[in-house]
Amino acid sequence: MNRIYEESALLAPAKESPIRDFMDRAAAMKQQYDDVISFSAGEPDFDTPQPIKDATIRALQENKTHYASAYGVRELRDAVAERIRRKTGCSYNSENEILVTTGAAEALNNTILSLFGAGDEVIVLTPAFITYENLIKMSGAKFVEVPLRKEEHYQINMEDIKRAVTDKTKGIVINNPGNPTGVVFEKDRLEELCRFIREKNMLVISDEIYADIVYDGKKACSIAEFPDMKERLILISGFSKTYAMTGWRIGYIAADERFVQAIIKFHTYCSTCSPTFLQYGIADALELPETQKEAERMVQQFEKRRNLVVQKLAETGKLGFCVPDGAFYILVDVSETGMNGKEFSEQLLEKYHVAVVPADSMGQGCHTVIRIAYTCSYERLEEGLTRINTFVSGA
Repeated sequence: MNRIYEESALLAPAKESPIRDFMDRAAAMKQQYDDVISFSAGEPDFDTPQPIKDATIRALQENKTHYASAYGVRELRDAVAERIRRKTGCSYNSENEILVTTGAAEALNNTILSLFGAGDEVIVLTPAFITYENLIKMSGAKFVEVPLRKEEHYQINMEDIKRAVTDKTKGIVINNPGNPTGVVFEKDRLEELCRFIREKNMLVISDEIYADIVYDGKKACSIAEFPDMKERLILISGFSKTYAMTGWRIGYIAADERFVQAIIKFHTYCSTCSPTFLQYGIADALELPETQKEAERMVQQFEKRRNLVVQKLAETGKLGFCVPDGAFYILVDVSETGMNGKEFSEQLLEKYHVAVVPADSMGQGCHTVIRIAYTCSYERLEEGLTRINTFVSGA
């Protein structure tokens, strides 16, 4: 092979994303068939709240289109800091402890590649979003997997975590609520985890992008709520999921200034700054009552969809799952069909034109598991689940 086409050593340990693979397959199939239903992408099908769109259009018309500070527009940083203070009681200095990024994906990328390297070990609770593993390996650090147990409803098991820690462990990555499990971690388990993190002098990356999408009156506790955690926490979130803004690509990091000083070096050379007029629009409209009302309506619809998914999957008698507490995903064990997750996903797409994602790359023991994202309309969701039930009944 001509060496000019070879990828760099940085990318060598990274895997291809099965999520993108099945999204692309579904998109290609849609060119031939108009009945394809995709449960593969974690992308809400709602529209961005109108107040945010209106405020962004105003910012564009007011020519707020020039470079912003690498930290982000001050108004948005102020809004994020106040939002976190109100929800968690933890105060961040918006001048140097809030960093606006091009989506939560860039926040994860910059954080992991800035803070970890050769000789470090990083614990990830799995099943997990595949990005964590890939970025940790790209950084040169060792990815250490601690599987969550289905029989424990994917809750934190401290004994498993303690066994995984060595003198090289620098940090742990958690996602609450979880993708792909939909778990919301119990407060007492998070409290125990925080005590252990302080004792072992570890840092924690807490991906809280789904924190506002919870069901049954539950609450997803932030790591920022627990005492003495700010100095060892990198909180990552954004607006993509809660406000149906996946294409806007605006996320943020909240962290102690000492972490941000390192991360912003990477950010500066990665994206310079996120689009300025988008930041102004979000800052102006984020906390408006009309915006919050639309966001709450979305969560209500997701909960209604969650209930439908649980009902329809239970009807098959062959599919195993835990009821999700939040986010908009459910993991489904298909082993009783006699297929593994990849075989099930491929045959379901080919025969019934329904796209799901095999979860084998998301954690140990997931080779017979698929992920369903219930992010399409209630009617499309019902139709797709009916097709899954028909497929399973014949398996």
